[in-house]
Amino acid sequence: MTADRLLLWRHGRTASNRGDRYQGQLDVPLDDVGRVQVKDAAELLAIELGGRPFRIVSSDLSRAYETALALATRLDAPVTTDPQLREIFVGRWQGLRRPDVAAAEPEAFAAWQAGEDVAVGGGERRSEAGARAAAAVEAHAASLDGGVLVVASHGAALRGAVLQLLGYPQWSPHVLGALRNAHWADLSRRGDRWVLDGYNVGPPRGAPGVEG
Repeated sequence: MTADRLLLWRHGRTASNRGDRYQGQLDVPLDDVGRVQVKDAAELLAIELGGRPFRIVSSDLSRAYETALALATRLDAPVTTDPQLREIFVGRWQGLRRPDVAAAEPEAFAAWQAGEDVAVGGGERRSEAGARAAAAVEAHAASLDGGVLVVASHGAALRGAVLQLLGYPQWSPHVLGALRNAHWADLSRRGDRWVLDGYNVGPPRGAPGVEG
């Protein structure tokens, strides 16, 4: 028993995204542009759901919850929150701008930018955040008998989760790019496997934004 489709949705833009600042697990709300982005995305997602059974799950951080709420309000549906869907924990980099991190920790920053699976700012590795988020997605999917699971979460966590769900054995930085704000990955169930049907699907206002 499981969902037969996953829509893994990154939150809309925040002031930290706009300011090139690492958020990690800091609780940063959407900015005005982000709220427009998620409203537009919710309209598209409602069409995608097309009256099928669905469930909406979100990270408990406000930028993801506010994103999920845009769809839940439109469809008069509840949102379940799960802290396992939080963004990668970036340790001492939380709240810092990328140029400042690059100046203070050039080797660690270069490794992160190159896609290496490093413990970011002394926090989590991308593979660890991806495994955590993927396990949460699988657990919520298993509570459905068919239908669609919509998950509102974060860029690095979702990118890593998609790789895990597709069966990549380790962090693979060159398979998928970053998810844009308010965009999603579309996966469907084929037998005992998840298959990627779409990536970076969403409204035209989405922008890449800094992961983490």
